[in-house]
Amino acid sequence: MILCLETATTVCSVALCDRAGIISVMESHENKSHATQLTLYIEELLGKANIRPEELEAVAVSKGPGSYTGLRIGVSVAKGLAYGASVPLIGIDTTRSMFNGMISKADEKYGTDSSSLFCPMIDAKRMEVYYSLFDAGGKVVKPVSAETINERSFNEIPESVKMVFFGDGAGKCFNIINHKNSAFDNEFLVSAAFMFKTAFEEFDAGRFENVAYFEPFYLKDFVTTIQRKNIVV
Repeated sequence: MILCLETATTVCSVALCDRAGIISVMESHENKSHATQLTLYIEELLGKANIRPEELEAVAVSKGPGSYTGLRIGVSVAKGLAYGASVPLIGIDTTRSMFNGMISKADEKYGTDSSSLFCPMIDAKRMEVYYSLFDAGGKVVKPVSAETINERSFNEIPESVKMVFFGDGAGKCFNIINHKNSAFDNEFLVSAAFMFKTAFEEFDAGRFENVAYFEPFYLKDFVTTIQRKNIVV
């Protein structure tokens, strides 16, 4: 079993999963609840499953980008748990988890197809967002970046391509982004349950973090100029 911790945004979420899927999940959508709820959720989930930390296969944590404070709390707890239990630590890109959570319902909800692009967005205040782009198969089209969104953003993407923007950074971009063939889901919330698939992929590949030196992915520099590199679809 792998214990997954998600604290990159305002959501505080913990999920216990095995290869068959999610065993249990606990989460709070209350802002600034990470410090008070995270360890309590971990203790309760492990207690209900009647397992000790050292019986886990690994601990997985959302490594960012996202909230500086939230990431710091999540990674600190994950490192302490992994070190104390002598189990591997897995760091997972937050936008990858968001994609995993969206793709399962995108076809039905937004009429996406194999040519669609998916853009998980995390609010970084003002008109700044952390985001990346994935195709429908989960391939990274544009790596994670921090940018200021303006009316020229994503204009290089053909309007024949359906784009889905989602996450707590998507709502404020609705009236800014001019791409005509777009859907915006600002009600989408991250969850530790979305880490399940990637956590086991990383585990099977043996891609583990160094518990002593691992740090969250703090992405702070913002690009305010027009994108020069075209995205090939």
